[in-house]
Amino acid sequence: MTRDLTVDDLILAGVALAAGLLGAFLLRMLLRWLGKHAGRTRWSGDDVIVDALRSVLPWAAVVGGAAGSAAALPLTRTVQHNVYQALTVLLIFVVTLSAARVIAGLVRTVAQSRSGVAASATIFVNITRIVVLAIGFLIVLQTLGISIAPLLTALGVGGLAVALALQDTLANLFAGLHILASKTVQPGDYIRLSSGEEGYVEDINWRQTTVRDLSNNLVVIPNGQLAKTNMTNFMRPEQQLTITVQVGVAYDSDLEQVERVTAEVVAEVMTEITGAVPEHEPAIRFHTFGDSRIGFTVILGVGEFSDQYRIKHEFIKRLHRRYREEGIRIPAPARTVALQQGAVVIPQQRTGDGLAEGLGAGPGGMAANLPADPCRDDVDHEIS
Repeated sequence: MTRDLTVDDLILAGVALAAGLLGAFLLRMLLRWLGKHAGRTRWSGDDVIVDALRSVLPWAAVVGGAAGSAAALPLTRTVQHNVYQALTVLLIFVVTLSAARVIAGLVRTVAQSRSGVAASATIFVNITRIVVLAIGFLIVLQTLGISIAPLLTALGVGGLAVALALQDTLANLFAGLHILASKTVQPGDYIRLSSGEEGYVEDINWRQTTVRDLSNNLVVIPNGQLAKTNMTNFMRPEQQLTITVQVGVAYDSDLEQVERVTAEVVAEVMTEITGAVPEHEPAIRFHTFGDSRIGFTVILGVGEFSDQYRIKHEFIKRLHRRYREEGIRIPAPARTVALQQGAVVIPQQRTGDGLAEGLGAGPGGMAANLPADPCRDDVDHEIS
């Protein structure tokens, strides 16, 4: 039998509850002060810890005050047990959420502090948070007197059925883990798939990889598809890369002058354009006697993949202007066509100012320069 409720019991219960609330307020003020000092440090882990304690300790003080209040009241043993159990479950719930936040924040901090780890890959953070919440849930069941052994057994038996039902989801999950563990792709890398998608990797989570293309649109790719496709990573093994620009000049050009002028334009672009690599030695290589020009390749160095478009743009503009100033001609392709009685003969491609040499134009025939038409190569058309 319990005794009757008195005024002293109510006073003691009120004092205990008020003490808990006051303690929660003081702890919150103290942790706010600690948070300001933690924000001044270089390590971001202390910010995560203080933020989590700001949620746990005030709630712990409130739960302690409520427990003291319940102890001061003349409650039956059953009611008192239920109250303590409810307060314990509440405290475990708060601690579990705070622990999940702390551990996930520390995982994110460690990932961001290491260049070889996926800095913004949420797959590790999500897995860590799910594991901590699952452990907290099992502790709550054990606290309520529910045996978790049959639950674990049922989960083990039903795991096979779940795995078969979620085959694609699990394939994407393990593919994402494999991609991150092998370090072939990391957030921030510029990739291009064999299917044509390309862009910067924004994030790799438990199901998909998000890629932002150059037009600022997001492309969502399942991890399983990303792991199976052929892919080019333009950021590895290093971020800097070389690009090539194809150029051609007329046959009557002075190639020494062409090489000197082109090298000067390359040096100018490398030092003045953002994203270029000034220390990269320019390379100019002649390689082809074409139909109407001598072709050569200019090799430029760029800081990263998206810089190539701006550098090509400036290089072509400046090279074209400099060639006009130096009198270096870039011929346009043209084809010389000879018209004869009975047939139209299309010989090989020539420059726009070439003559119909060796065409054997007979009496009454005539020669004309027409634009090249690749669809009509080596075809004789009878003229009625």
